[in-house]
Amino acid sequence: MRIDLAGRTAVVTGSSQGIGLAIATGLAGAGARVVLTGRSRERLDTAAGALRGTEPGAELLTVACDLATEQGAAELLEAVPAADILVNNLGIFGSRPPLEITDDEWRTYFDTNVLSAVRLIRRYLPGMTGRGWGRVQNIASDSAVVIPAEMIHYGMSKTALLAVSRGFAKEAAGTGVTVNSVIAGPTHTGGVEDFVHELVGEDLPWDEAQRAFMREYRPQSLLQRLIEPEEIANLVVYLSSPQASATTGAAVRVDGGYIDSIVP
Repeated sequence: MRIDLAGRTAVVTGSSQGIGLAIATGLAGAGARVVLTGRSRERLDTAAGALRGTEPGAELLTVACDLATEQGAAELLEAVPAADILVNNLGIFGSRPPLEITDDEWRTYFDTNVLSAVRLIRRYLPGMTGRGWGRVQNIASDSAVVIPAEMIHYGMSKTALLAVSRGFAKEAAGTGVTVNSVIAGPTHTGGVEDFVHELVGEDLPWDEAQRAFMREYRPQSLLQRLIEPEEIANLVVYLSSPQASATTGAAVRVDGGYIDSIVP
């Protein structure tokens, strides 16, 4: 399958590292002009250098802003008034005993993982529908439907993203714009390595720690390993393509078989 996104502008939030950077690299490889976002200018510059090392001809723009705030969203929209592809990847995660999660933590997870996506969809979607083409993808998680006991505030936010995606897909019905969520299973990033060691201990070598984590905390996984960011990026690039024109309002899985239930 040859995917050609030349002439399209793709905004990828939280793209200075990990899954977001892998998605941005995949979209650039398909010919899209890619906008990298993150709070740290230094990390964005490093990410842009890494992306250009993989895709030397990539057309890139970096925007340093905090998209968990209204001001940050306004800064991005001023720099990039229109987009053809929006990938809401920005998100935070962490473990916490359920009864110890404070009101402020609940608000922080909602503002960062959910409201940041809603703001950008609200601003970019009208332009997409007006032009008759666009792709919106919200990066969710298997935790959206199988809520982990150790991180229910995170699971709540990802469940909300499924509702956001389905609702905006209905708003865009019949316009040529698709809105989907991508349910990602546990993925191999630096932050997840720290999270895994936090749960299973610091003493184990990484390969053993990864297996112990999957065995104890994600036993339903058919992969029995963490997903690589590039594997998620492959699905996102496809859903961003003209070939995915009939997929909308869907929760598309790349979760290693962890979820057995059907997501509407």
